[in-house]
Amino acid sequence: MPATQTTLSPSPQNAVSDATVARDVLTPQVSHLLRRAFGVEFTVVDGESGQLLHAATDQPARDWSSRVELCRAVAQRGSAEFVEEEDPFSVLALPIAGRRDDPSRVVVATFVTRPIEHDDDLGAGARMLGLSPEAARDWALRQAVWPIEILERMADLTMEQLSASRRAEALDREVRSLSSNLSATYEEISLIYRMTQNLRLSEGDEALGQMALEGLEEVVLADALALLMLPVVGEEEALRQPARCKDVLLTRGECPVDGDQLKGLIEHLGLGVESRPLVANESVTQASSWPIPAVRQLIVVPLVEGDNLFGWLAAINHRDGLEFGSIEANLMHSVATILGIHSGNINLYRQQSEMFAGVVRAMVSAIDAKDPYTRGHSDRVARVSVCLAQELGCDERTLTSIYLSGLLHDVGKIGIDDQVLRKPDRLTDEEYTHIKSHVTVGHRILSDLKKMDNVLPVVLHHHEAWNGGGYPSDMRGEEIPMTARIVAVADAFDAMSSDRPYRKGMPDEKIDVIFHDGSGKQWDPTVVDAFFRARETIREISRRQREGFESDLQLWTP
Repeated sequence: MPATQTTLSPSPQNAVSDATVARDVLTPQVSHLLRRAFGVEFTVVDGESGQLLHAATDQPARDWSSRVELCRAVAQRGSAEFVEEEDPFSVLALPIAGRRDDPSRVVVATFVTRPIEHDDDLGAGARMLGLSPEAARDWALRQAVWPIEILERMADLTMEQLSASRRAEALDREVRSLSSNLSATYEEISLIYRMTQNLRLSEGDEALGQMALEGLEEVVLADALALLMLPVVGEEEALRQPARCKDVLLTRGECPVDGDQLKGLIEHLGLGVESRPLVANESVTQASSWPIPAVRQLIVVPLVEGDNLFGWLAAINHRDGLEFGSIEANLMHSVATILGIHSGNINLYRQQSEMFAGVVRAMVSAIDAKDPYTRGHSDRVARVSVCLAQELGCDERTLTSIYLSGLLHDVGKIGIDDQVLRKPDRLTDEEYTHIKSHVTVGHRILSDLKKMDNVLPVVLHHHEAWNGGGYPSDMRGEEIPMTARIVAVADAFDAMSSDRPYRKGMPDEKIDVIFHDGSGKQWDPTVVDAFFRARETIREISRRQREGFESDLQLWTP
């Protein structure tokens, strides 16, 4: 959420040299994430000593030496916390893992949590910030307003993102370490090479697993190879985001066991997430307690990433009736390690996608919370926009962008004054100008989010008019992005058909007349024609969504 910046010079006790400020106290990735999430620069404090490591130029200067215990507590607990609060100011602190030899970092920033009124007494808040009331007011008026619940949610999501990023870095180091320690044998290198060429997130772990079995079949003398892929989510969670929720058994050759029997063998052998490759030859398999006599020789290797167990890779019965040895076991261990890391990456990517979906849900909820009378408007506009785009023959990528754009087209209303937004009477010119600013506010909110690049034109231009006179840029005709023209019609339809405090929703006949009259004037005639072709479907979407709506984030989540 970008904020207008102001520069506050550090006080003498907090002054630091240019060399100190320039030190690499945070990684570029962390700095960028914080700026992208909150739109402000954070002050960086040593979590142990309270020493100021970097003073944000657009934040009030503080004496952090007197707040050592606060910073130390945040660093030790490892969670985002509000360390000081004095209406309307809240000081947010987040623990950040820094360099390996100096991991204790706490980043701190002050936020304004409600709009400032002219008659507000800011004395207590100013004293907390170490500013005069006038300076505190001047600084506060230049900041974006962060409702406390949104700020808390964004802090939690940022901590999750930081944790995921650190895990991704660790996974990347594991992959590099694995690559540097591969066996020099031609068969292993050839197989590993083919697998690494397919380490793409677009390749599911089951597809890569099937390829691994085909490669192992060429170099491991086994009658059968089996890969048991375990569930990564529960059945209920799988309804929200596609992911494996049941066991999947992949095989090559004549496999003498099914999935349940293979799990039974693994349980019989006492294997778990920390197990090394296990080789069981006839000295083990001919024991009277061995549960499946048809399995005479066996290698079992876990697919592991960190503490996560994703499945089991097995070679069953030596093709020549000999014993399996360490060469086969080591090769399968290498393959299983890659499969485990790949599964971990896919799972991490799924979690990050779910986190991103959480951000969108939070934004949509924030929009709905601003104006209960339009609750569900964003979701209905998103679905109607998709219907129009389908009628116009848009491709799948555009449909994805259209849906997300519809959900977030009014995100800038988060920054609009509640009294103006909910006013039941006619707006003054000044109030209307304030309302119109929601498109630029929304554009600023989303502009640093890479995944929102295709959404930004809609957020900014969905109130442009086909023959000019719209806002904010007075674009005309095909100057207006096509996606914005589509959402404009969907937005207008839902606005006209919805009940408001000051009027009931318009009847269908009146809406049709308005669209006919506005075609080629207010709206793109091509999109209006698509509306009339899909009119009954659109009205059914609107009716169903008013009865009970829930954003279908699977429509756009990667």
